Amino acid sequence: MPNRDNPPGWIWSQAWSVLEQAERLQRQFFRLSGARHGQPAWEPPVDVFEDEREIVVVVAMPGVPPERVEVASEPGALVVRGTRALPLAGGRHRLRQLEIPYGAFERRIVLGGGRYEIGRPELSQGCLVLRLRKLEARR
Repeated sequence: MPNRDNPPGWIWSQAWSVLEQAERLQRQFFRLSGARHGQPAWEPPVDVFEDEREIVVVVAMPGVPPERVEVASEPGALVVRGTRALPLAGGRHRLRQLEIPYGAFERRIVLGGGRYEIGRPELSQGCLVLRLRKLEARR
């Protein structure tokens, strides 16, 4: 294991560590799923916040217009699905590099027990923001 007494070895060790961390973060940001015909090709990342009154779900999906997004409620989960179209498809441009995922996406967010009322979805700075108000259990 390189140490600080061996500067070239230590520098390379640090550089590899930083590169591995960057790759891990990139994979985490846009997780590609096993794309099959008709199946979602990627999963957008989500952040979930909760307090005693509500759950707020933030779904990162820059470049996806509201009319291409569907939000559905399932028992114990919230499902966000849609499509991000390739922006310059069919034009005169050739593809040189493609890192941003395009095509169909779907993300299932597990909510756990309880009942929720989904508020009006908001699109803000490339993120879909969903507020789920916690409903009191009927006795």
